[in-house]
Amino acid sequence: MGPSRQTARHSSLLIALMFAALATAFELGTELLNYIQQEYGTEARQRLETWQDLHQLAGSAPTRRQIRLVNSFFNRVPFISDLAHWNEEDFWATPVELLATNGGDCEDYSIAKYLTLRSMGVPDQQLRIVYVKALELNQAHMVLAWYPTPDADPLILDNLINQIRPASQRDDLEPVYSFNGEGLWRVRGGRDKRSGTAEQLSHWRALTERLIDPLK
Repeated sequence: MGPSRQTARHSSLLIALMFAALATAFELGTELLNYIQQEYGTEARQRLETWQDLHQLAGSAPTRRQIRLVNSFFNRVPFISDLAHWNEEDFWATPVELLATNGGDCEDYSIAKYLTLRSMGVPDQQLRIVYVKALELNQAHMVLAWYPTPDADPLILDNLINQIRPASQRDDLEPVYSFNGEGLWRVRGGRDKRSGTAEQLSHWRALTERLIDPLK
């Protein structure tokens, strides 16, 4: 059986301390690291410390290098379905939950990459979490897209492949909708149409509530 939701809520009490200033300082803190070691073991603490080291290493690097390092780092986490890992059909984990439990699915990878790159200073308007249909697998999937310029062919960060390719070279992915901290876009007639904010997505709302208010 996977980790309980109650454990996730406990850990989010300390996660909130970390993401209070997402786009500025990145400091996990001794309290968080000690808690993770107590609950999940020494290796879990080491994974979080490596994440922190990655931020310190790449925080001032060019964006393309940040993209490569962050994608590679999170793609090393083993894939585990939500049902096997959390005993739920669909659970969007925070980066600490992903690394502490050493497992996650496509949503968790995409969210962790997005939040990490935001914390490194990559502007929100350059990043979108994209819900797609993986045509070869015939199933729903999620990736992260980076737009170096507003009209650019975005680069796709995907846990299915380590190579970062332009969206135009990923004809195996069919976009459905995308979102970031600024908005929500749905694909209509092959084009993105602004349709509100990410707060309309219940799973995203639950995740951000755990980051901000861990008692919910």
